[in-house]
Amino acid sequence: MSETARWSLIAGLTALCLCRAGSASDEWSQFRGPNGSGVSCSKDLPVEFDLKRNLLWKADIPPGHSSPVLSSKSIFLTGFEGEELLVLCLEKQTGKLLWRREVPRNRSDRLRKPNSPASPSPVTDGENVYAFFQDFGLISYDRNGQERWEVPLGPFNAFWGMAASPILVEDKLIMSCDQDTNSFLLAVDRKTGRSCWRIARPGVISGYSTPIQFQPKTGPAQIVIPESFQLSAYSIVSGDRLWWVRGLACEMKSIPAFDGETLYINGWGFPENQPGKQVAIPALEEVLRGHDANKDGTISLEEAPDERLKQEFFFSLFDLDRDKSLNEREWNLYRASMSAENGLLAIRVGGKGDMTQSNIRWRYQKPVPQVPSTLLYQDVLYMVNDGGILTAFHPADGTVMKQGRLEGAIDKYFASPVAGADKVYLVSQGCAVSVLKAGRDWQILAVSRLDDECYATPAISNGRIYIRGQRALYCFGEQD
Repeated sequence: MSETARWSLIAGLTALCLCRAGSASDEWSQFRGPNGSGVSCSKDLPVEFDLKRNLLWKADIPPGHSSPVLSSKSIFLTGFEGEELLVLCLEKQTGKLLWRREVPRNRSDRLRKPNSPASPSPVTDGENVYAFFQDFGLISYDRNGQERWEVPLGPFNAFWGMAASPILVEDKLIMSCDQDTNSFLLAVDRKTGRSCWRIARPGVISGYSTPIQFQPKTGPAQIVIPESFQLSAYSIVSGDRLWWVRGLACEMKSIPAFDGETLYINGWGFPENQPGKQVAIPALEEVLRGHDANKDGTISLEEAPDERLKQEFFFSLFDLDRDKSLNEREWNLYRASMSAENGLLAIRVGGKGDMTQSNIRWRYQKPVPQVPSTLLYQDVLYMVNDGGILTAFHPADGTVMKQGRLEGAIDKYFASPVAGADKVYLVSQGCAVSVLKAGRDWQILAVSRLDDECYATPAISNGRIYIRGQRALYCFGEQD
């Protein structure tokens, strides 16, 4: 069997498995749907979107960046109003508000725009909903809005604020808490909120990626997380780190696309992180000899040895403990960040220990998105950049099959692409909704624009697509 035929078979079997999962894949129960794939088995999805065409209902909601998640009858969202943190439940059929609960907020952790206090998406098991807020921690409600349990966490020290979403794996709720100091991975019992394990990850700094689940052919499930400079897999049973692959960007925001054997992950750090353009930074010991004026063994903003580091914002990126100086750990982060490479990687999953040399299948090292994740659909890998540049890759070898601008939707993109019914959907920050005919030679079918602003990824279920703006949640479907 040829390599192309083999990968086509894998893609077909993956799609078939997702569709045979029944309600689990159709209910879009977590960020980006089944295992974060962004793929739905819904049929007869709409092509045109505006307030007069295919709009089934519109519900006013508070602002927030979290994406809607769905059960068979309900939609769950988080949001904020003033100092209030909110969990919302809407009726799926009509958009009617069923309940609204305020979550305790006794602090305001570090946060920078464009992030928001309600960026992580909730997750549901069909009966209950689980949500995370950086200014509180984890909380769970039942279908009627009765609180089941809460797990206060933090305070957190992430440069842009927290953005990773919780996921459910078997009987555990998994939360990746990546920050500039004291990163950890947490598993709690989904029924009680009691801690199952908590693993410190001292080598991990701020990250914003939601984990995915990997089920090896033998052994228990694994949790796979894009981290700073690496991708790591952890045991669902113990939280132990099992294998990893180095070579990712310094700050990860996307969720992997995954076909069961290989995952695809894009990351962007700094413009200098292009092959051949990285900046070599000397060791701290060498820098201290010429620039440590007060002889305290650290480098302050005033002592910065280069013009880049003399910029206060840039300096603050590496001042992890916010003490206005860079110690050895922080300086080493600066060195590593300047020598990292941006790009899109195809990584074979599985193994033991450091799998960098054997598990990287291919790299694409031209500009990649800051935030949106890639989409693997019908044996094509899609990636959208700011400016609405869409690239289609062959997943087997990274060959670019088509690249072009989304005419009518030239904008910034925070939402990740999603797909269903042989179509790909992309929503820009300015709420331009592009619908493509899926395929290697993708074609634009329609571009519609909503009068709103969008940071959330759409959800798809039962022939409907749900788009969350900053002012409203929109439900579109083919009109009868």
